[in-house]
Amino acid sequence: MARGNFRLDINGLRGWAVIAVVLFHFLPDTLPGGFSGVDVFFVISGFLMTGIIFSGIENRTFNIIEFYVARANRIIPPLAILCISVLFFGYVYLYPPELEMLGKHAVASLGFFSNILYWRESGYFDAASHEKWLLHTWSLSVEWQFYILYPLILAALGRFFSLTKIKWSLLLFTVGAFAFGCIVTFSWPDAAYFLLPTRAWELMLGGIAYAFPINLSPLYRRALEAAGLALIVLTYLLVDSSTPWPGYHALAPALGAYLLILANRQDSLLTNNATLQFIGKRSYSIYLWHWPVAVLGLQLSVAHWWVPGFALTLLLGWMSYRYVETIRLPSYHQLHKAALSRPALILLASGLFAFAVFRTDGVETRFPPMFNDLHEQAGLTSPHRSQCHISEYRPPEQSCEYFADSIRWATLGDSHTIELAYELAKQLQDKGEGLKHFSFSGCPPSFQLENGISECADWYDASLQYIVDHPSIENVVVGHRWSFAFWGDNIEAYPDLPPQPTSPAVTSMTESLDKIIRTLAGKKEKVFVIYPMPELGTSIQHLINQAMDDGMSLSEIPGITLDYYHSRNSWILHHFDTTEYPENVHFIQPEKLFCDSAFCYAVKGGRPLYYDDDHPSLAAAKILSREIISR
Repeated sequence: MARGNFRLDINGLRGWAVIAVVLFHFLPDTLPGGFSGVDVFFVISGFLMTGIIFSGIENRTFNIIEFYVARANRIIPPLAILCISVLFFGYVYLYPPELEMLGKHAVASLGFFSNILYWRESGYFDAASHEKWLLHTWSLSVEWQFYILYPLILAALGRFFSLTKIKWSLLLFTVGAFAFGCIVTFSWPDAAYFLLPTRAWELMLGGIAYAFPINLSPLYRRALEAAGLALIVLTYLLVDSSTPWPGYHALAPALGAYLLILANRQDSLLTNNATLQFIGKRSYSIYLWHWPVAVLGLQLSVAHWWVPGFALTLLLGWMSYRYVETIRLPSYHQLHKAALSRPALILLASGLFAFAVFRTDGVETRFPPMFNDLHEQAGLTSPHRSQCHISEYRPPEQSCEYFADSIRWATLGDSHTIELAYELAKQLQDKGEGLKHFSFSGCPPSFQLENGISECADWYDASLQYIVDHPSIENVVVGHRWSFAFWGDNIEAYPDLPPQPTSPAVTSMTESLDKIIRTLAGKKEKVFVIYPMPELGTSIQHLINQAMDDGMSLSEIPGITLDYYHSRNSWILHHFDTTEYPENVHFIQPEKLFCDSAFCYAVKGGRPLYYDDDHPSLAAAKILSREIISR
C-alpha cells in the first residue's frame, strides 16, 4: 500500500518511463517510441505539483517560496553535479570547439533555458544531437519553467475565484493548450518539441487527474490501469522519430499516464514490484546520467555499448540518488543561510566552471595555436548568411545586395553559393561593382520544370527571370551541390554513377540546368558555372581533430581521394565535359584548386576549405572568387 502520501503506483510509472527513455537512447530500434517516456514524466510532474498547490490553496497554507525551495532541492544538486562532472570529463577528453559548446550547454542547463537553446540549434533527432552531452536537460528546463509560472497563475486565481472554478479553468486551459500544441507541431515542429507552450498541456493533464479524481470499483480500476499501460506501451512500440511530436500523437502516452494515475492501484504488480520501485525512486538520477553515458559510447564507437552502458547508468544513477539527491537547501525560513549552503555552492561552482569554459573558447590554450586557428577559421561563415539565405519563397527583389549601388553581378544557386557571394562581392567592391545574391537552401536547378509546383521551383523561375530582366546585371555565377540534387546524400553508399541519366527526375533536372545556363548566356556578358565542390563525408572539425590525434601535419589535411570525387560526381562531370555551351560560359573547377593527383584536401596551405562537410569556407570561397574574376 501507499506509505503516507507516497504513491507506489506513480513511483512504478516513473520506472516504466525511465526504462523506456534509456532503452530508446541505447537501442532505438528495439523501442522506437521510447522517447515518449518524457511525456509520461510530464504528466506525473503536473499531477504532483497540482496536488501541492491545490492543497495549499485549499488549506490557506501555500507558500510559493517554500514551493520553489522544494523544487530546487529535488532538481538542482543532481543536475549541478552532472554538469560539473561532464565538464571535467570534457576538459580531458574534448577538443576546444566541443568543450566550448559543452560549456554553453551547461550554462543553459543550469539556467533552465536549454530547451530554448536546443530548439535554436537543431532538432532532437538530428545527427548533431549525438554530440550534445546535455541534450536531455531540455525536459528539465520545460519542467522548471512550468514550476515557475504554474503556481503564480494558480495562486493569483486563488485570490479571486473558488477552488472549483480554478479546477474548471484548468480543464479549459488544458484543452486549449492541447489544440495549440497540435497546430504548432505541424507548423514549427522543432519549436513544438522543445518549448513549454506546446508541452504545457501534458503537465496540466496531470493536474486534471488531481483536480477531478474518480471513485471506481476495484474491477474498473484494474481496467483503467490496463488501458493506461496499454496506451503507453503501444506508443513505445509503434511511434518513432519520424512521427510529428508532440501533437495529437502524444495524447496516447499522456492519456495512458493519466489513466494509471486515476486508477490509483497501490497493490498492482504492474507498478508495485521490487524492480520498478527501485528504478522509480532513482529515476531522476538515472535519467540525468543515461544520456551522457549513451553519448560516450557513440563517441568511442564501442560495439554493444548498451551492455556496459546500462550497468554504468544504473551505477551512476544509484550514486547520485544515494549521495546527491539527499543534499538540501535550508528551509525557506532560513534563506539567509542559502548562499553558503551546499546546493548553492555546488550550483555556483558548476555555473562558474561552465561559464569559464565557454568564455575561454573551450580552454583552447590546451592545444597548439595553429590547431585553434584552424578551428576558428573553419567556423567562420558569411556575416550575412542568416538574413540573406532563405529556405522558403522570397520575392527576388528582396534578395540581398552587397557593397555597391552598381549591381553588375549576381550569384544563383543553393546554400553552397552563400560564402562565395560574400567573398566575390568583397573583391568586386574595390572596382565599385555590386552583387545581388540569390540562394535557396537545398533547391536543385529547377527552372521551368514541368509540374514544378513548389516554393523552390517558383523561386527559381522568379529569380532567374529577375536576373534576365535587369540588363545592369552583366555577370552571373551559378553554383549548386549538384550530386546532392541529382542523387541525394547517402555518404555510406554513394553510387558509382553511370554517365547517363537513370531516372526521369535526373533527366528533367539536367534539362533544367542547361536551360538555366543557356538562358543566362543569351542575355549576359559572362556566365560562370561552378563544378562540384568535393564532399568530405565527415566534418572539417572532425578531420582537424583526427589529424591532431594522428600527429599529422595540420597544414595539409586530406579529405577524400580524387577517385572518390570522380565517382561521386561522375554524372555531372561527364555532362559538363561533353555538352557544348555558348562561348561566354566559363567553368570553375574546384578540383584544380583544391586537389592533387591523389587527394582533395580539407585543409590546404594552412587554410580550412570547408566549414562543415560540404559547404566551402570563406577561405575556399575567396580562392574561387579570385578564379572567377581572373576570367
